[in-house]
Formats: sequence, structure tokens, C-alpha cells
Amino acid sequence: MKKLVAIILTITLIGTMLIGCGTSQSKKPQEKSETAKVIEQAEKMTLQELYQKAIEESNGKIMYGIGNSSRGATAATGFIEELKKIDSSYNGTIEWSQPKSNSIFTLLNADIMSASHNYSMTLIQDGNQIQSKMLDTGNLLNFIPKEWAEAEGVNAEDTGNPLTLQTLNKVFLFNNLGDKTYKNCWDFVDKDASPLFMGVDSEPVGKNFLYMLTKDEYATYLKEAFDALDSTKQAYFQPVIEEAAKDAEGLGLSGENVKYALAWIKLWCKQYNEQTDDGPICNELVSTSAVGESGLLVYSKLRSVEESGTISVNNVTVAAYQDDYVGIGGYAYRHYLQLVKTSPLPWTACAFIAYMVTTEDGFYAWGKDMGGYSANPTINQDHSKDGYVDGVDTYPAKNDRGFDWWVGKDGGQLVVEDPKYCADVSFNMSDWIDVIIGNKEAANK
Repeated sequence: MKKLVAIILTITLIGTMLIGCGTSQSKKPQEKSETAKVIEQAEKMTLQELYQKAIEESNGKIMYGIGNSSRGATAATGFIEELKKIDSSYNGTIEWSQPKSNSIFTLLNADIMSASHNYSMTLIQDGNQIQSKMLDTGNLLNFIPKEWAEAEGVNAEDTGNPLTLQTLNKVFLFNNLGDKTYKNCWDFVDKDASPLFMGVDSEPVGKNFLYMLTKDEYATYLKEAFDALDSTKQAYFQPVIEEAAKDAEGLGLSGENVKYALAWIKLWCKQYNEQTDDGPICNELVSTSAVGESGLLVYSKLRSVEESGTISVNNVTVAAYQDDYVGIGGYAYRHYLQLVKTSPLPWTACAFIAYMVTTEDGFYAWGKDMGGYSANPTINQDHSKDGYVDGVDTYPAKNDRGFDWWVGKDGGQLVVEDPKYCADVSFNMSDWIDVIIGNKEAANK
């Protein structure tokens, strides 16, 4: 019996040791990729040191970048010029591509999975897909330039992971010719309202905006705006709000004011007039034929308006710029800079990213227009008088009040995209929104 017990104890001990070894091996951290190793070193270097590394790595070579903004090509030209100032013999180049139809995620993943790799870095939007398809999978890697992190006013916790190049705002505008007024964000979903808006399937950041409304901070903005309505309007919206309260539980949302957000989303999806692009929306609203119409679109589109007898920036009002306006003034989405994990030229990619987020010249391609704000406040341009002509305030709608005002509770109350939050709620919210839009489309046939 003693021998049997001893044998059993020995077998048990050996099994425990084997399991322990297996557990230890399974917890062994994966070895860092070559790109990750470069990032680790690059985050301790100055911009000038990164320039030197880029020259050594990419002289005579082509770095391929891909992004949602065509202006990346303009920034690339400036970056190459900077490297040539340091070494006149440098002859590397950057080829920049801007894919259409939201195909950037497919193209990046295909490149990562291929036997040979082309793309080194990306400028990418849509926080939801970035989080779920790229960050959670490790396909894109974050790089924080030393001089960006040390810049005055940078909020690394908010804009550092993923690294934000810029925040862009889409704002509520309305044609001010006629008697129609929009003094409250609920006016855009009131009966007979039909605001112009890019469809959420053609531009997913619009769907992220709707996801973000359910976050406590923004749901509270909507509750406060509802409370500011007169009793007649409150009575109109109240049944929708009560109906939305029932939806909240099924969507896994428990915020105190989330029913106001869901009601606003439901009405918005039922009523918006779907458009293919913000350019045509802007051109429509500034015309004399668009009396009383409204829309939610990129603020910077106003820069391109060509004044004529029937078209003028003065035909529109930025809703949030009204002193007595209540509620959200629009939403903000971001462009993020990331290295591809299989980057062929990681040092050059790091240097290019640092150039765009730490120098005025690097950000100029975006910063020259109102409505786009660098995550590094030290390189932002002042657009508060863009509407002035020869010292006269000619087009007030173009006078940008700046990032801090737009995101402030006492300012524009923009709804700002948060990749992690969008990814957390999108699974249930996406289908719910699709059903509402699908029912609207079916009813319109």
C-alpha cells in the first residue's frame, strides 16, 4: 500500500510539474517584431535623430504610405525636402495612395498577410474598425514621437493611443433665408425636418457619431437640450423617448440619460436625407434655393464656396455659433497615424509621422484650413478671422472658434469619437441602426 501511495504521489508531482511548465511556456511573451523594436528606440529620439535614421534606411528606396486623406502626398513632399536639406544626395521617395470605398482595411490586411510587404505606415480614420480590426489584432502599431509627447498642451491620454494627427469637425449648418430656425439640436429631428447627411454606410464615421451619443457625457447633453425645449416640443418627442427606454436594455446600455440619445438617433436615422458626399451638401445649403434646409457636414467645406448672385457663405448659419443655441453642435472624428507591423521601412515611417505631428510645415497640408485641429496645439494655425476680407468681417460663418471651444461643454459640445467606446457598443448598436434605416428605405419604395 505504501509503495502504491508513493507511486501515485510521484505521478501527481510529475503531472503538476508538466502542467506548470506548459503554463509557463504558454505565458511566455511573444518576441517583438522588428517594427516594434524600432518604435521602442524611436520614441526616445529627437526629430533630427529620426531624420538621420530615415536617410540611412531609405536612401534610393520608395516608402509606400496609404491613407484616407490625399493630403498625405503633400506632407510627403515636404518631408522628403527636409531630408534633402540634411543630405543633398538623398534620393528616397514616398508614394502615397488614397483608396476609395472604405477599402483601406482590406488592403492593409492583405499586405500584412502577403509574402512580401509594401506599406510602411498609414493615416487612417474610423475609430471603430481601427480598434477592432487593427489595434486589437496588433496589425497596426502605435508610435509616440518624443517631441510630440513633450509639447505644451498635448493630451497624450486622449490623443496618444492611437496617435491622432488631427481632429476634424462636422457641424450643423442651416440655410438662413426664410423663417425656419434651429435653436436646439432636437430641431434637426423635429417633425418635417430632413437634414442632409452622408449615409452611414458610405462613411462609417457617421455611424460612430451615433454610437458615441449613447456615452453618458453626450447623452446628458441631449437630456439637457430636451429640458430646454418648450412643452409642446417635449410632448412631441416624449413617446419616442419612452419607446427608446425599452430598447436600451436590449442594447446593453444602462446610462441614466441613454433613452434621450437613442430617441434622437432613431429620429435622425428615420429623417435624414442621405447624400453621397459633403461637397454637394455644402453647395446645396449655400444656395438661395435651399431656404430653410439644414445639414450635418465637414465645416471646412465652407472654404471652397465661390460667391455669386445665388450662392454665398452668408446664406448659412453655423447652428452652434448662435448665442441662444442649445445642445450638440455636431461631431468630431479623427485621423490616426500608425505603423504597419510588417513595415519595410519603419525608421522612415517614424520620422515621417514625427514630422507631421511636431512641425508646422508637416501639419500645414491639413492645418491651412479651418475645422481641422492638430493633437499638438503648438502647431495649430489661427482661423478665427478666416471670414474677414480686407479687415472686414464679411463671412462670419468661416470664423473658426477653435478646438477648445468646439469640444467644450460651454461651447460647441461636439461629440468626439472614441475608438474603444465605439468598438464596445457597435456589435449591438450597428444592427439596431441598420434596421431603422432599412425600414425607412423600405417605406420610401
